[in-house]
Amino acid sequence: MVLRKGLLIVNHQEGSNWETSLSMENARTIIAKWDPLPNGSENKDSTPFFTNTRQEAKRYLNAVSNLHSAMQHLLTLDSSSDRLVEACSLMQVAMNRLERELYRVSAEIRDHVDDDNIRHAAAKEDLKAIVECMFFAGYGKECVQIYTKVRKSNVTEALQNLGVEKPRLSKMKKMQWEMFDFKIKTWLNAVKFAVGALFPGERSLINQIFPSSENTTVVESCFAEICKDGAEMLFLFPEIIAKCEKTPEKMFRLLDLYEALSQNWPKIKDIFSYESTSSVRLQVGVSHMKIGEAVRATLSAFESAITKESSKTPVPSGRIHPLTRYAMNYISFLADYSDALTNILIDSPKTPMPESYFRTPKFAAKTPAPPELAERLAWEILLLLCKIDGKAELYKNVALGYLFLANNMQYVVTKARNSKLGSILGDDWLASHDQKVKEYASKYVNMAWSMVEMSLPENPKAAMQPAEASAKFHIFNMAFQEACQMQSTWIAPDLKLRDDIQKSVVSKVVPKYRDFYETNWVGSDSVIAFSPDDLQNHISFILHDVEDPGSITTHFSSFLR
Repeated sequence: MVLRKGLLIVNHQEGSNWETSLSMENARTIIAKWDPLPNGSENKDSTPFFTNTRQEAKRYLNAVSNLHSAMQHLLTLDSSSDRLVEACSLMQVAMNRLERELYRVSAEIRDHVDDDNIRHAAAKEDLKAIVECMFFAGYGKECVQIYTKVRKSNVTEALQNLGVEKPRLSKMKKMQWEMFDFKIKTWLNAVKFAVGALFPGERSLINQIFPSSENTTVVESCFAEICKDGAEMLFLFPEIIAKCEKTPEKMFRLLDLYEALSQNWPKIKDIFSYESTSSVRLQVGVSHMKIGEAVRATLSAFESAITKESSKTPVPSGRIHPLTRYAMNYISFLADYSDALTNILIDSPKTPMPESYFRTPKFAAKTPAPPELAERLAWEILLLLCKIDGKAELYKNVALGYLFLANNMQYVVTKARNSKLGSILGDDWLASHDQKVKEYASKYVNMAWSMVEMSLPENPKAAMQPAEASAKFHIFNMAFQEACQMQSTWIAPDLKLRDDIQKSVVSKVVPKYRDFYETNWVGSDSVIAFSPDDLQNHISFILHDVEDPGSITTHFSSFLR
């Protein structure tokens, strides 16, 4: 039994030695085919073997795996044998070749690394096969070094192609607005691609190609080495921007940055979830906080710009003041960033609003907008309206001052109603400011047309002597013409406001004039300039733009000379 058992053992050893020799011989043949010549030039067949038949590549990888198994067997027999030394030398040649293939295939997968097209799918399969073979052969460290070097270079190049560079505060501070704006737009496009494709694509690729049996720290360290530096540089940009001068025109780009960070934060947390990439998450958090602070400071700068506006020249014709247009356009754009502003303002000090309506249950019941945002935007409009009140005092003609106030208040209300601002401030706010428009318009009508109304008799239906009636008609004509002359260049740009004012003037003047006209026109026809219908028609032309062919200047040219 012992001899028989020993014989069996000897036969087994001989079989194993034979298989080992065969594996080494096959490996030598296949590896030599793809081995570059000693002088560094390539064999005629030494093209990338993954570009030929996939069967050829599979044979090469199988040969390397069999060679590794043969080495393991030789190691158990004699760790210093010549055959083992030969096998190790052959394995080194094979690994040199696989390292070159790993470098080439890793570099092939570019740009949209999450793209599932056929070319990329094939490259991923090749990459996975090479990585598994190198890890199996004990060359995992070398594999990781080459892979991370190539992929990190790809990430760096991709970010450069997107226009991302290391931000420098000194350089950003000196930039003109056009370049400053361009840099932010470039960053917004870059972060969209980087978070949506580049970084998650690299993480996905690592998970696909590295052996699942390996320690997860390999996957984590690879991803950190490849993406961390580029991500930190990318997300440092908003922090640098936040340190630049706070001027009102930068507000909306700051809000774009804030929104981009907020919207991408869930993805960023998932992509850079490893402990080794916590610095990326920290940088995003710092940039987010700093941009929020910059928005608050810029908002204060905008409010200060309103209060410090110091022009002393009244706007011609009672038109809308440039400050009103600028401020309302600005505030209505702010309303488009309501979600971002709500988060930014939630811990801000309360505004010194003279009313607390926006923090009452009534406001909460009627308007879904957060009270902090509504109150802040209402406060900015209040600052504007206070400034416009002061501008109205610059007019020597009180009636024109009230028209100016009506025009500007109407613009404020219309701008709010036709934008998201209206839904934030609520219907009650709109209604109360609509009422102010009516009050200003009413005061304008009373001031501008009171002399015309007073030129008519208290009792317009009372019959008069022809001479007395003629005198009254003459006084009325003079008053009406003077009112028209005075208002010939005054403007009410808003069609509805102009129509309401005209109706108010008509109701104030025409009925009374009609009664007087119908009672006393006989004998006074020589001095009568207007019939009641003519009067109403002339009033319909007041407050039109002076450049309008149908304006009052053109319409009354016959009697205003």
